[in-house]
Amino acid sequence: MKHPFQCIDWNTIDSTTHAGITGSALWQTLQLPGLRIRIVTYTPGYLADHWCKKGHIVHCLEGSFISELDNGEQFVLDQGMTYVVSDELSNHRSSTESGVKLLIIDGDFLK
Repeated sequence: MKHPFQCIDWNTIDSTTHAGITGSALWQTLQLPGLRIRIVTYTPGYLADHWCKKGHIVHCLEGSFISELDNGEQFVLDQGMTYVVSDELSNHRSSTESGVKLLIIDGDFLK
């Protein structure tokens, strides 16, 4: 997929709320062909309600969070850190004690 140059004004993109086991995730989503770009904010005390199999590039903009793999490994990501995972490679879920703001990019290129 090719995407022409474009600027994204996140102030104009409404958020949707997704409940976790505890807390919630607020998603601002830009969907393009084969590419999804999101600013995601987890509230303090958030724990994802599922193990995700999807690939992502996740960059921590503010705060910190834990990315847990279904094999028990845990990775703490602080502001300025990024992780990358491909589809169907490592089931993962996120949690945060104090809240976090993330830039998440996923799409066909991670299959």
